[in-house]
Order: sequence, then C-alpha cells, then structure tokens
Amino acid sequence: MNSKDSRIPGFYRLSLANRQSLIASRLSMSLAQLQPLLETGGMTPEIANNTVENVIGTYALPLGVALNFCVNGVDRIVPMVVEEPSVIAAASNAARLVRLAGGFTARMLNTWMTGQVELRGVVNASESKDALEQAKAHLMAAGNSAVPNLVRRNGGVRDIAIRDLGLGTLVVHFHLECQDAMGANLVNTVAEALGAEIARIAKARLGLRILTNLCDQRRVQASCRIHVSDLADAKAVDAMAPQRKMSGEGVAQAVAEASHFAEIDPYRAATHNKGIMNGIDSVVVATGNDFRAAEAGAHAWAARDGQYRPLAHWHVDGEYLVGELEMPLALGTVGGTIRVHPIAQMALELTAVRSASDLSELAACVGLASNFSALRALATEGIQRGHMSLHARSVALAAGARTDEVDTVARALAASGAINEATARALLDELRSKAIERLP
Repeated sequence: MNSKDSRIPGFYRLSLANRQSLIASRLSMSLAQLQPLLETGGMTPEIANNTVENVIGTYALPLGVALNFCVNGVDRIVPMVVEEPSVIAAASNAARLVRLAGGFTARMLNTWMTGQVELRGVVNASESKDALEQAKAHLMAAGNSAVPNLVRRNGGVRDIAIRDLGLGTLVVHFHLECQDAMGANLVNTVAEALGAEIARIAKARLGLRILTNLCDQRRVQASCRIHVSDLADAKAVDAMAPQRKMSGEGVAQAVAEASHFAEIDPYRAATHNKGIMNGIDSVVVATGNDFRAAEAGAHAWAARDGQYRPLAHWHVDGEYLVGELEMPLALGTVGGTIRVHPIAQMALELTAVRSASDLSELAACVGLASNFSALRALATEGIQRGHMSLHARSVALAAGARTDEVDTVARALAASGAINEATARALLDELRSKAIERLP
C-alpha cells in the first residue's frame, strides 16, 4: 500500500491502537508521540484558558478519518470531528464509489474575502457613488497600507464595489486576497482603517465596518460521478416494495429524483444541505476553522435568489450519476485556533493540503460525498437502517456497557430492531449472565 494512498481496506475493523499506529506512521510520528494528543484532544485547559473567556475545562468530540478520497488526482486522508454516527463511514463509502470513476474534481472560483463599510444619511447617492468610484485607487492603496504583512505575501485589496440599498444607505464592498488565512481579522482591520475616509469622500455618516460571511467571491465548486453499475447493492431495496432489490440504474434515478425534490421544496432543501454540512463542518472543526462562518455563508448562498435551495445537485448522464456542488467557503491553514491547537495542526498535516484553497476543495468534496450517501439511503432502504445500526454503539455505552461489551451489545441491539436503552440494559444483563455469546 502506498504511504499516501487513502484507500485502506478494513481500517474500521482494526483495533483503536492499530488505527492510531497507522495514522502515526502517516504523520512520521511514533505512537508514543501521537497518543497523548489523541487522548487529551490536544486542547489542554491551559491552552483553552488563553483562547476563550471564563474557562473551566475542555469538551471533547470524536476525531475520526474518512478514507478513499481522491481529489484532483491526489489521495487525501480526511480528519473529521463529529458526534453523529454514520457520517464518517458514509463519506468514506461514497468516496470509494467516486474513486472507481476517477475521483472528485474541485476548484476555487475566486479566493477573495469581502468587507463592508456602511454609509448612512447619503443625500445624493449618485454623486457619492461617483466620488467613491473615482477614489478607488486611493482607497485600495489605503487599505493595503493597513495590512503590510499580507501585501508582502502577495495578498491585499483587489477591488472595490458600491451598492445602493436605498433610503439613504450605501454599502462599500472591498475584496481582499487573504492568501492562506481565513481572513476575518484581516478584513476587519481593513474595514476599520478605511471607514472614516470612505465616509468623508461620500459625504455620509459612517455605519458598520465588518466582513460579510456571505463570501461569494470565495466560492468552491466540487463535482464527481459514479458509474451506475457500481450503485447496484443487495442492501438497496425499493421503498415501495422492500422485497425487490434495486438495480444500479434504479438507485441512480432515485438519487436524482431525491435531489430534484430539494430543488423545488425549501423544507427538503434545508435537510439536504444539512447533510452536506455534516461532512464540511466535520472537516472545518478538525482543522481548527470556523464552522459557524461556513454555515452562515452556505445558507445565505442557498437563499440568494429569495428561495432557499440545495447547494448540491445530482442527475443521471448516460451511464453515470453526476453530482455538483457550489458554495462560498472560506477556510484557512494559518492563523486563529490553528496556531495553538495541536490537533488542528496534526489534522492539516494529515490531509497534506498545500494551501487554504486545497483545504476548501477537500471539504467541499467531503460535503458532496456526505450528501450522496444521505440521498442514496433516503431513496432506497431509508435513513434509519444504517444510521441506527451505528447509533447502537452509543446506546450500548449509555446503558452502561464496558468497552469490551459494546460491540456485542450493539450487534444484538441492531438485530433486535429495538435500539433503545431499555433493550440495551436487558441485553447487557443477558451478556453478563452468559445468555448471549460475546463477540471475539
């Protein structure tokens, strides 16, 4: 197996220690070096105390890895932080199918963050706009002088646009190339540096000065295809006739129809997009980025024309099921929490991304994979069957199962079809009285 290959068959069957050992080798670390980070979550109370206010401790979430991802011809192991069962397994399974057809393709359409300077009490909007247009070069230079280190790294203000909101309000947008930073602090620094000068030129009162998380000048596109023959699965059943297995063509058509449902109904689109963000947010959190900003931008973009719509679309094209996603996504590989969180640093190293754009492209592909898996389950056997089987482990833990008892109780729970704590406790009593056989 190639040391950079993301295809690791049977990874989920390995013991926790063996999984950790394999990841340590990918990071060129010893297991003794990696384990303390994984056991503490990396964020010690001391680090936390200097990160946010009123700290009393830390809060851990599961860190896993999604496998099988090939993006733009490069294999990636994807760190994901998520508490919901089935998200990582589903993304990995989808990536395996996409891999068979050549992998994911992704690109950034642009890489600018946008800041806003609000102007109030504008008397003559046309005159103010003309004055601001004539001063663009001056304003861009002034903005760049506020972030000299960014300019030295080939970043800086790239353009300025003016919007008339009516009722005496103008908004000046400036677009900032932030390089490998997410850019919130950089944008806000420029906004506050430019605010007074913009108001003076426009002969208006200065309002708010801050970035927008609807970063539509920093959008990512991701696409993939899956051969319909690879969608044939004995587990895929017709929802209307559970005794009938679905062909690959049938599964592909069912996914496309489920995607169309999201296109015409905002209630469905909201859950469709939640499935996408299951994947994206998990990568965002793992790499120390701001998942609230990612969520805000995604949902604002989804509603940009006045109706909330899906971020990803699926259709059948000949022998392939094709998926496409486009959305704003501003991630960084430097700055912020990334500088102080050891697990975020480790996660970025594991992905082997070279830039913030690489990371955004990877996260978008994970979102598309998560979306496919959800649609496939919904359109065939239903979402609960696979999800609840994995959820059974959490229920077993909640019922008091020890680590060496969890797999046995979870298996029996899934088989019973009654995945709840009462059943889990009864099964646990049976296990401890030897009434059911312990898994090896």
